[in-house]
Amino acid sequence: MKRIFFAIALMALVGASKGQGTVSAGRTQLNLGVGFSDWGTPFYLGVDYGAARNLTLGGELSFRSYDENWNNGYYRRSITGISGNANYHFNRVLEIPRNIDFYAGLNLGFYVWSAAADGYQGNHSSGLGLGAQVGGRYFLTNKFGLNLEFGGGNAFSGGKVGITLKLD
Repeated sequence: MKRIFFAIALMALVGASKGQGTVSAGRTQLNLGVGFSDWGTPFYLGVDYGAARNLTLGGELSFRSYDENWNNGYYRRSITGISGNANYHFNRVLEIPRNIDFYAGLNLGFYVWSAAADGYQGNHSSGLGLGAQVGGRYFLTNKFGLNLEFGGGNAFSGGKVGITLKLD
């Protein structure tokens, strides 16, 4: 009975939400969350700016660290990334409900790997790398939403999940 009540309450909340999907031109939104990876759990913080009616430009910082046993040694590795992105939002074209945001785009990023072990310290950088992403957001309110994104060619190859906060 509790599950039925919870399901009905959740559907009522979702149905009553009046969230606005795409960030408006001149407005900003903040994104944060975790990614999917075989090499530790990446954390990210990003910002998107509404550059035009269906276009956002943004930037993102990411960090992950993980431990690895390799060649009879213990290594502490970390990856730090910075990237910029451009996304086209398909809401108006596809006539998607206002509380959903569906987008796709490209990103350009730079990543630094470091490793530390007894008597060893090393760094390596990626150079600039081009990637692509496709994702969506579900806004529970006008300012708070959940996001899911899949992509390749960047620190989050595979995907990421998190929250979005609209700033006014």
